[in-house]
Amino acid sequence: MSMKVPATRTRVGRYEIGKTLGEGSFAKVKYARNSDTGDSVAIKVLDRDHVLRHKMVEQIKREISTMKLIKHPNVVTIFEVMASKTKIYIVVEFVDGGELFDRIAKNGRLKEDEARRYFQQLINAVDYCHSRGVYHRDLKPENLLLDSYGVLKISDFGLSALSQQVREDGLFHTACGTPNYVAPEVLNNKGYDGASADIWSCGVILFVLLAGYLPFDEVSLMALYKKICKADFSCPSWLSPGAKKLINRILDPNPVTRITIPEILEDGWFKKGYQPTCFQQEEDVNVDDVDAAFNNSEENLVTERKEKPVSMNAFELISRSQSFNLENLFGKQAGLVKRETSFTSQRPAHEIMSKIEETAKPLGFNVRKQNYKMKLQGDKTGRKGHLSVATEVFEVAPSLHMVELRKTGGDTLEFHKAC
Repeated sequence: MSMKVPATRTRVGRYEIGKTLGEGSFAKVKYARNSDTGDSVAIKVLDRDHVLRHKMVEQIKREISTMKLIKHPNVVTIFEVMASKTKIYIVVEFVDGGELFDRIAKNGRLKEDEARRYFQQLINAVDYCHSRGVYHRDLKPENLLLDSYGVLKISDFGLSALSQQVREDGLFHTACGTPNYVAPEVLNNKGYDGASADIWSCGVILFVLLAGYLPFDEVSLMALYKKICKADFSCPSWLSPGAKKLINRILDPNPVTRITIPEILEDGWFKKGYQPTCFQQEEDVNVDDVDAAFNNSEENLVTERKEKPVSMNAFELISRSQSFNLENLFGKQAGLVKRETSFTSQRPAHEIMSKIEETAKPLGFNVRKQNYKMKLQGDKTGRKGHLSVATEVFEVAPSLHMVELRKTGGDTLEFHKAC
């Protein structure tokens, strides 16, 4: 009498796929966990047929290659790219603090010191991207993420461009980006410098951080474009003179006279409390996995596997039950402290596993997982060496799981205390 639970979990390569974090026109972003290391990641999942049908292969390859060129603390890191027969998987850094846009939408404008700190990180990252010949072209608060420490991370290079893509006149000719943040020269269709256009967008972002609203915002697109092309805006009264001066120098409609990043780095308002980002550059960037993901070689494809916990039959359930404990038949020694325990839960199995891991790590356990089994290894030496605990989740009935914890090493009293 084995009762199955319909819920399953997907594994792709070494990654356990979790909940959907976001969804766009061409892709879903899923939370995932690297089962080898236990690290959290985000995976951008694209439908392979959709990519081919809409002739997006070169665009997607460009996005991946671009992100692989950028190794900076304020830019979302790409780890690898994989492909199955039906999907393309882009594995990137998981940033868990949400969008900077959400922070402003919820709490309104930021204090000047806080806004300056985010702006400094933004300029650091954009300057580095430009030094690598990469131009974002869609900078806006929605593409600026925050990690759990409040560190800013630029994401979404879907509209980015490499310097090799400019025409003979040295300019880009593709109008793109979000209208409210787009530079005037991008709108006039005469070509534009990617670096100068990115700086304009940074200026709009700085305005939004300090004011809590957009400098250019009209219901009609035509009216919006007119305002942008004339740089028709005014700074709110609460901004400091230094902030107003910098914003006016950035939101200069003439890209030739607009302030440059080296000049921003020397600006008095910007320099207050400024600490340049320190990090190690990686000289060699391997993009072999990018090409492998888009060719048709079977050997490079990963498989999608549905996994679920082991089913528990009725006899096994009874044998683990306190009221039907079969150990009583075998003369258990009186007063012996038990080396295992169990409990039931109505939560999904993967959620139970995540919660156990979340609870175990602050207690000093190192965690190793395989399917729905988990090994917890204490990092401190106890009375009888390192405490180790084996954990397994079993299916009992639809929406009911039993969790078994068994001491496999160390002191039994320490095991009970940990449980």
